[in-house]
Amino acid sequence: MKALGELALRVNDLPAMTAFYIDVVGLEMFSDNSPDFVFLKVADLAEGHPQIMGFFDRSAAVGQETSTLDHFAFVVDDVSEHKERFERLNVRYVDREFPNFHWRSIFFADPEGNTVEFVSYDASVG
Repeated sequence: MKALGELALRVNDLPAMTAFYIDVVGLEMFSDNSPDFVFLKVADLAEGHPQIMGFFDRSAAVGQETSTLDHFAFVVDDVSEHKERFERLNVRYVDREFPNFHWRSIFFADPEGNTVEFVSYDASVG
């Protein structure tokens, strides 16, 4: 195993979710999108496969009807860099620290209620 290549969510409002993940989370549009799906680039990855977040319109027949997803996380350089921007955008977040891992995190919800985490390593946490 090398890395996570793709995370795909079924969504109710494709334009709202796309705008949120571009404007709030900071992802960029990836090529070959359609009215039924959107791919956003998270980061470059080895061997020609970028890390991708995909959204599939829930009305399109693409997969399972339910999910056991709890949350997903994006690794960032410094969680605190995002707090002021979130406050300007009226994005509510919750601070958390994970001393066993030396992680500092903020959790927030996307437009469809999925829990998203920004996490960064901080040696002072612990």
